[in-house]
Amino acid sequence: MAECMAIVGCGQMGLVMADAAVAAGVPHVRLWGPAGAMIDELRSARTNHDRLPNFTLPAAVAVHDDPAAALDGATIVIHAIPVQATAAAWGVLSPHLHDRAIVASTAKGIEVDTYRLPTHILADSIDVDADFAVVSGPTIATELMHRKPAVMVAAAAREDVASRLQAALHAPWLRIYASGDVVGVELAGAAKNVIAIAAGICDGLEFGDNAKSAVLSRGLAEITRLGVAFGAQSETFFGIAGVGDLATTCFSPHGRNRTFGEALGRGETAAAFLGRTGATVEGISTAESITAVASEVDVEMPIAEAVYAVLFDGVPVGDAFELLMARDMGSEW
Repeated sequence: MAECMAIVGCGQMGLVMADAAVAAGVPHVRLWGPAGAMIDELRSARTNHDRLPNFTLPAAVAVHDDPAAALDGATIVIHAIPVQATAAAWGVLSPHLHDRAIVASTAKGIEVDTYRLPTHILADSIDVDADFAVVSGPTIATELMHRKPAVMVAAAAREDVASRLQAALHAPWLRIYASGDVVGVELAGAAKNVIAIAAGICDGLEFGDNAKSAVLSRGLAEITRLGVAFGAQSETFFGIAGVGDLATTCFSPHGRNRTFGEALGRGETAAAFLGRTGATVEGISTAESITAVASEVDVEMPIAEAVYAVLFDGVPVGDAFELLMARDMGSEW
């Protein structure tokens, strides 16, 4: 079957997924974004200078601000919109989606107040019969822009859905693995952003690599505990979507969550950082959501709780890490 792919969202991940789909041989690729300067620039100059400078969108990708035109006949839809804006976006998009389409999310986070994962928001927002999936992994967009080698996981309840996503995104520089653990892959992608903020704080405070590696390894333990409590497979968190994504986000100088944490560690306020960069830092809202979710299922997540305390309770970053080091000692597992 010849696929027709629509990518909703004209930010970094939407752009690099469109590039991969064209290289994978998908015959019809469309990119949708709301009417405005970004879509106009993509139409005229084939670039989004604000989100991904120096990237040129392939000529084969049709650019639309009309949801009906973008989704007409789409067999695969890649959702590349931030989590907190997902429900509003699909209030506009849903009436134009066809039955039996695959809707695969690349968003990483948990919705504030409802605590829904991206595929749950999509399922609640889309009226037609669709197959929901997630595509995730260690994918810094600026590296994908330069077509540097990377891997991702396509997770879906049905094997054939994951297989179709593998074929549709398998570019020469991008290898896609299949998984059936949708919840595990989504939770790993959401929670790692909170741990990455903590890793960035270590950088800002100049704590060194020992402390940062401790944050990564203990953060992985926290994420795994939470995932297992929600029925996810523990193996997922030790694979590409788990430790792979976590390591990249915690160590890459391009990761927004780590960079945000570093700014906090150096004394900058969250408001100042967001105003200066205009970045979407999913880990901020996820820290709020994930600590509430963990409390509901009685899962201990001290690093996530420390990040929450810094962001929402006004605890100084140095004090938050001192409290972590002062916790009672116990066995590793």
